Amino acid sequence: MHKLTNTKILVTGGAGFIGSNLIEALLSQNNYVVCLDNFLTGKRENINDFLINPNFKLIEGDIRNLDTCRESVKNIEYVFHQAALGSVPRSINDPITTNDININGFLNILLASRDEKVKRFIYAASSSTYGDSQQLPKIEDNIGKPLSPYAVTKYVNELYAKVFNDLYGIETIGLRYFNVFGKNQDPEGQYAAVIPKFIQLLINHQSPVINGDGSQTRDFTYVENVVAINQLAALSNATTINNIYNVAYGQQTTLNELTELLKEYLSEFDSKIKNIPIIHGSTRIGDIQHSLASIDKAKTKLSYNPEFDLKFGLKKSIGWYWDKLK
Repeated sequence: MHKLTNTKILVTGGAGFIGSNLIEALLSQNNYVVCLDNFLTGKRENINDFLINPNFKLIEGDIRNLDTCRESVKNIEYVFHQAALGSVPRSINDPITTNDININGFLNILLASRDEKVKRFIYAASSSTYGDSQQLPKIEDNIGKPLSPYAVTKYVNELYAKVFNDLYGIETIGLRYFNVFGKNQDPEGQYAAVIPKFIQLLINHQSPVINGDGSQTRDFTYVENVVAINQLAALSNATTINNIYNVAYGQQTTLNELTELLKEYLSEFDSKIKNIPIIHGSTRIGDIQHSLASIDKAKTKLSYNPEFDLKFGLKKSIGWYWDKLK
């Protein structure tokens, strides 16, 4: 696989879940990495191990501040823009902050990157952009209408990236993430993602609550696959730029199936977990019913070949959470 080495890289949101996994890989490959994070959702514990590395620099700051963005991109070759205020429900409850960070902040870091003449700007897009489109699998060129403020902001990012490439020539690639999971993903809080949240509940012998009947499907994507495609996007040839790619495993799993797998793998650590009942609650507004990505475009153009399937990723993640939470 193509891997970055001996380069200067900025990771925005680097103390977050995906950002910190990306930094860990990049530092191990002898890159110089700047992390920009305001710690609104990022965690210091995710980057603690990097602080003693001479090739790592932390800038505590906010992408909503253009001067901070300009400082962060100085002498940088590649930008991996992971900073965002995630969560559909959070955006429904507070659309203003979601818009401010995800659109104004995105524009700031994109503008600063343009002015610094970075080699390439790779940014986290989102499967929420598919909105009310019923088509399965999801194909990059066919999107529906957004179902949440969060989805609106992530689509606007794609529009800005294309316009900046067309007008100013900055090389941009958007990666539409589908339900990424793995170590460093926060199980706490009302906006926690389903996998870490359910793992924590089950470890504590509490029943997870599935919104709806559990037949809804997701394309769960282990974080190591995401780390891999970010680097492939940075190093791909010029024909791949100014484009959007799905980042997924390309497999559908119902929430009921997911929960049974979690119980099965966790019960290897604690046999009582096998018998914890699952509760079904009301359907959540803004949620999509089914999600499945076509990854043909990423395979063809970026040579993306996701190495880690759901079961492997869950076992690795559960081992990490067990050590962390017990």
